[in-house]
Amino acid sequence: MNAVRLDSFDVFVSIVRCGGFRAAALERGVSSSALSQTMNALEEALGIRLLNRTTRSVSPTEAGQRLLERLAPALSDIRLAVAEIDELRDTPSGTLRINAPAPAVDHILCPLALDFMDAYPKVNIEIVSDAAVIDIVEQGFDAGVRFGRQLAQDMIALPLGPPLRYAIVASPLYIEGHGQPWVPHDLVGHECIKRRFPGGTLVNWQFAKGGEDIEVTPTGRLTVSSAHNELQAALAGRGIAHIFDDYAKPHIRDGRLVELLPDWSPTLPHWFLYYPSRRLPSATMRAFLDHVRRYDRTTRP
Repeated sequence: MNAVRLDSFDVFVSIVRCGGFRAAALERGVSSSALSQTMNALEEALGIRLLNRTTRSVSPTEAGQRLLERLAPALSDIRLAVAEIDELRDTPSGTLRINAPAPAVDHILCPLALDFMDAYPKVNIEIVSDAAVIDIVEQGFDAGVRFGRQLAQDMIALPLGPPLRYAIVASPLYIEGHGQPWVPHDLVGHECIKRRFPGGTLVNWQFAKGGEDIEVTPTGRLTVSSAHNELQAALAGRGIAHIFDDYAKPHIRDGRLVELLPDWSPTLPHWFLYYPSRRLPSATMRAFLDHVRRYDRTTRP
């Protein structure tokens, strides 16, 4: 077997994880042709094909899959060793990649990240908005944001922001034409704007008042997949929306939306920022965690 460059293995893992040469090249800041040359040299050195390539997709061969399974823990150990060295650095730098649902990004994470970048000009932050529950380590993220019940056991979690609350809202035009619900059961027959989770299930609406808990399955002609689209439809008078009140507050203040059933809206747990417990945080990650703790204290009501 010919000599093999160790960084070629990291390139191979990146191509498989990103699903192709172009995405891996963008992530690594190099050209697709450079990665192709690296993979050709690696396969030639090993004497076996590692990737199945088509015009539309890239996937590991059986040999590639076996190699990938052995490389993952080895590369994790290498990254841990680099993180331990990073402990010695005084100035946080490099890139933090964070995965979070859109509402957390819109109202907490993005403003927090901008403040952090002002404080640490050598730090880059990449935020990926995604509501699906993923393995942040496998996907190459440093941290994620989710509700507490969605966290894996090997994660360390920090509270992020104040408790959450859903608001039921509609435009004055909709209420004028369809009437106003006064209790959750009145929603039956209304044009409720439904939302579907990434996994395919529809969001049910939860209500609570005086020890009574009610769950309503919304009915209506429109189904969307994002809070922004749900808000857009409500503002257009197309139905009743069920959105985080951070989205609704500005429009309630200016009269474009009316909050319905406010006494029935329960307070929910806050978001959590989480990261792997088995990894030694870098200087950049430690600085970011400290920033989160300070930010949480100043925003919690």
